[in-house]
Amino acid sequence: MKENLRVILSGGGTGGHIYPAIAIADEIKRRHPGAKFLFVGAKDRMEMEKVPQAGYEIEGLWISGIQRSLNFKNFIFPFKLMSSLAKSRKIIKKFKPDIVIGTGGFASGPVLRVAISKGIPTLIQEQNSYPGITNKILAKYADKICAAYENVKAYFPKERTVITGNPVRQDLLEVNQLREEALENFQLSKDKKTVLVIGGSLGARRINKLIETYLNRFKQEDVQLIWQSGKLYYEEYKKYDSGNIRVMEFINRMDLAYAAADVIISRAGAGSVSELCIVGKPVLFIPSPNVAENHQAKNAMAVMEKNAALMITEEELNERFEPCFFNLLKDEKTMRRYSENIKELALPHATSNIVDEVEKLVNNKNKNK
Repeated sequence: MKENLRVILSGGGTGGHIYPAIAIADEIKRRHPGAKFLFVGAKDRMEMEKVPQAGYEIEGLWISGIQRSLNFKNFIFPFKLMSSLAKSRKIIKKFKPDIVIGTGGFASGPVLRVAISKGIPTLIQEQNSYPGITNKILAKYADKICAAYENVKAYFPKERTVITGNPVRQDLLEVNQLREEALENFQLSKDKKTVLVIGGSLGARRINKLIETYLNRFKQEDVQLIWQSGKLYYEEYKKYDSGNIRVMEFINRMDLAYAAADVIISRAGAGSVSELCIVGKPVLFIPSPNVAENHQAKNAMAVMEKNAALMITEEELNERFEPCFFNLLKDEKTMRRYSENIKELALPHATSNIVDEVEKLVNNKNKNK
């Protein structure tokens, strides 16, 4: 492996594309302290803030996805694409990367397409159980695809696809040893069951409404709540923070939140699902219906089909939530089965495995020079 490895990483639009890219960069930097990095994202999207916060440089492209409905933005999409391809050529010519890594999202399309055309080694990391349109197109030409789910091989070239899992925080590997510290941190009782509710950093209106509706039932069952309401909804729900209920805008120590929980209610983003497999607690997934390709429902279904979690869609909540969830809380045998089965799906060394593939591609390229 060359000493001064040069790496471009591209992906964004959501945290599910950004944080895996940062995790991969961190692992490469740990192995190769002299490596140089450049991220490429979409202008005015969250990666332009989150990547510099993680200590990396980023360039922005004028690019966005195609709208599903008739929209003026679709008419200017070809101009955005041409602009982004032109800027990607300039970026690659100037930076001279040894490898280009894409983690999904429309920003990764132009950069990887240019890299492929120039014979630069390329790797795609697909987080979801059903690939997005950008990765489906790029996978035809990329040198390696690192995926989280076995079933995505149906959409990608099998000979170039390896199942590595999704990059996750390494502090989650030992959460079960932190239960006492976790309950003390949240000022909760060790003698009561604890439910953790997470709807994402911004929050999920439908999940928040659901929890509000059943607050009295939680009290009747003598159940404690750690409730991440999210940034958009905290002011509306903070009034419920008292006694056995902890309402928070954002949970900084997710390892402690997972450690305190007996049961978890969560969205089903790819990163969340991968984390929850490692944590190994019983989970009720409530997928967001507002994502492309219905990714979250497909992610949750992939776990549910292994008898490793419950899933209820937003449309089913009124009818199914109360009997399903509160019966689960009382059924120790089922909770134990879900916990054991979801752990079987965990791939805790994903980041390391992905970087192994990165090193193989770069080494092969150097041998062939």
